[in-house]
Amino acid sequence: MSRPRVLNVGQCGYDHSSIARFLQQSCNAQVDAADSSTEALDTLRSDPKRYDLVLVNRVFDRGGESGLDLIKTLRADPTLAEVPLMLVSNYPDAQQQALDLGALPGFGKSDLGDSTTAQRLRDALSSDGGF
Repeated sequence: MSRPRVLNVGQCGYDHSSIARFLQQSCNAQVDAADSSTEALDTLRSDPKRYDLVLVNRVFDRGGESGLDLIKTLRADPTLAEVPLMLVSNYPDAQQQALDLGALPGFGKSDLGDSTTAQRLRDALSSDGGF
């Protein structure tokens, strides 16, 4: 079985490293970064099946873009509408908005290292999800 691949969008360097290390240790995942919505969309459109999961920061470190807006854009794109997504945010209201838009239950950065978060990520990466 190949290693799961995750696209991590909008994180600062420190948070990307922390998330990537957690995913590598808990899920044996390869994690790539995208700094902007444009970069994420270009990456995903170049090979829609390349990533098993996309993590989206609530507010992007560079440029302050809205992660919820990216989730809306992905859900509206017929070629990317089924890509598994999670919002990275400590705010319950933002998590609920992401769920309402069709994202999987996400997690906050403060939840890294938590066994529940690890299991949530393993479940997302092991599901076929139809994508």
